[in-house]
Amino acid sequence: MKSIIGRAGLLSAVTVVLVFFPLSQIPASAQTLAKRLILKDGSYQSITKYEVKGERVHYFSAERGEWEEIPKSLIDWDATEKYEQGRLQGTPAPEAVQLDQELEAEQKAEEARSPHVAPGLRLPDDGGIFLLDTFQNQPQLAELQQSGGELNRNMKSNILRAAINPLASAKQTIELPGPHAKTQSHVGVPSIYINIEGSQGSGSAPSTPAATAEVTKGESAPLPPAERFKIIRAEVKGGKRVAGGIKIAVYGKVKADERFVAATVTPMTGGWVKLTPTEPLLPGEYAVAEMLGKEGMNLYVWDFGVNPSAPANASAWKPDPHDLEKKPVDPGDLKKREKQ
Repeated sequence: MKSIIGRAGLLSAVTVVLVFFPLSQIPASAQTLAKRLILKDGSYQSITKYEVKGERVHYFSAERGEWEEIPKSLIDWDATEKYEQGRLQGTPAPEAVQLDQELEAEQKAEEARSPHVAPGLRLPDDGGIFLLDTFQNQPQLAELQQSGGELNRNMKSNILRAAINPLASAKQTIELPGPHAKTQSHVGVPSIYINIEGSQGSGSAPSTPAATAEVTKGESAPLPPAERFKIIRAEVKGGKRVAGGIKIAVYGKVKADERFVAATVTPMTGGWVKLTPTEPLLPGEYAVAEMLGKEGMNLYVWDFGVNPSAPANASAWKPDPHDLEKKPVDPGDLKKREKQ
């Protein structure tokens, strides 16, 4: 927890205490508590030892096992001293107990915004779309980027159809450049985590671009997650991926003609939803599509592939070793907190 002695006089006093009182006379609970450097913002650093060098404090982190440093002016030396006294006596000061409670509450709030999806892996609090993969027995998170669907229109065919049979539909396919997506899943049942409301707030590309299709006449309220997000199978043709199609009748009705993959949608904390195929996906190319209700489908999709033999995803997030050591938060506590 943390060494909290900061001033020269206090350091000397503690040195005297350690000389005249062997460890056997210090309460056992004090020996099991790490030292703390209490910061002025209310947080703290758990340390095993530290030293003051000019205006900097060098300390050995009890959590990360390495030397770090911090400006001396950021440390609340009075609070640090109180905690150290309580640590040596085996009775943490009330302020330290309250601080622990506040930090635990902050951890739960952070977990609600940024839930864990695997040991050492958590979703960001600013949203996005991420695919949970497993590469060489290690869970990894790969962010899916939007790929702009190109509308392949055959206007001559449309006009002829409309002229010959006004009730017939003209089909326009949605194509993605390149034969393969940048992100490849090495497992057949990847979990996909979606929170595009959060990503809009962070300045990312909008989830529903104005140019979804020429037939789009306006945006309506988002559909429920179970209807809004779909996994579609893309077919590789001529060096491109055909991710689906839109059928447009001459009277303006839009009907999606995607190759939907059966999937479940599970709400999570922090505005996230989890999209998981119900059956293993065959190797090939896929995309996550956003349905726009009567307007059809967003032409900007989040593409990925399934290829167990693919190389590692270069930008995938790997488990944080420090996060692995943290005590997991009870998901039940998170749901209770959100309802408050």
